[in-house]
Amino acid sequence: MNRNNEVSELIDVENAFYIGNYQTCINECNKISKASLEKDIFMYRSYIAQHKYRVVLDEIKPSNDTPLLALRYLAEYMSNSARKEAIVSIFDEKFQGDINELHVVWIIVGAIIYCNEETYETAMKVLVGNFNLECPSLHMHCLLKMSRVDLAKQVATTMQEKDDDATLTQLSQAWLNIQIGGEKLQDAFFIFQDLCDKFSPTLLLLNGQAVCYIGQQKYDDAEQVLRECLNRDPNNYDTLINLLALSQQRDKSSSQFSRYLAQILDDHKGSSLVAAYNKRQAEFDRLVLQFGPSNSKPIDEIVA
Repeated sequence: MNRNNEVSELIDVENAFYIGNYQTCINECNKISKASLEKDIFMYRSYIAQHKYRVVLDEIKPSNDTPLLALRYLAEYMSNSARKEAIVSIFDEKFQGDINELHVVWIIVGAIIYCNEETYETAMKVLVGNFNLECPSLHMHCLLKMSRVDLAKQVATTMQEKDDDATLTQLSQAWLNIQIGGEKLQDAFFIFQDLCDKFSPTLLLLNGQAVCYIGQQKYDDAEQVLRECLNRDPNNYDTLINLLALSQQRDKSSSQFSRYLAQILDDHKGSSLVAAYNKRQAEFDRLVLQFGPSNSKPIDEIVA
C-alpha cells in the first residue's frame, strides 16, 4: 500500500466515524491490511460508540503499553460505574506531566471523560494547545455546554482557518449554528444535508436535522425524520431525547412523552438525563415526606 492510498483510506475511516457511521468505520478499518495505530484507534472508538465494550476490554489488555490503553480506560469508564472515579484519577495523574508528550488519543479520551463528568474547565485545560481538529471541536463542545457562544465562535473560526472543508469543522459549525438559533438553524440543516448527500444519512446527521426542524417549529418534518431514526434504531438515545422534546412541544399532556421517558429510564440508565431525573425525583420524594400531610402538625398545636 503506498502512502497516498493509506492516507485516503484513513480519511474514509475518520469521516465514517465523525458522521456516526460506526459500522462502516469498522469495516473500512478491516480493509486496511497494514498495521496502523491510527486505524486501530478509530476502530476501537467505533466499538465503544456502539456500546460493544467487551470487544475493547478483551483485545486491549491492562498491560498494553501503547496509546490504545486510553481506549481501554474509556471502555471501562463507560461500562462500569464503579470504576469511574478510579479512571478519572488515572487521567488526573496522567496530565500532571507534560501533556505535549502524550499521544493525542490520551488528550481526546481524557477530555471526553471530563465532559461526561461535567468538569468542562478541566477538559478545556487539557485541550488547549493541541492542533488536532478533534481538540478544538471538543473545546467548542465544552464552551457550548457552558453557554459561551461568544468564545465558541472564536474556536469555530480557528477550525475554519485550519481546514474549512473538513467534516469535523462542518459538524462543529452546525452545532454552533444550532446553539445560536434563529436563521442559523437553516444553515445548520444545510450542513447536515450536505454531509448526508456526500456520505450517507446516519442517526447523528438525521437527529441534527430533526433538532433544526424542532427549533424552527416544523414539527411534522421533525417527526418524519425521527420516525426514520426509530426504524434504524428504536433505542437510540439521541432519537428518544428528540422525540421527548418534540412530544412536549406538540402536546403537553401526550402519553407519548411518558412512553419515551420510560424507555430512556429503562434503556439508558447511565445517561446524564437519567441521572438528573433520578436526582430530582429523589429530591421531590424527600420534600413530600418532609412537608406532606402526614408530617404536618395539627393547627391547634401550631397555635398553642
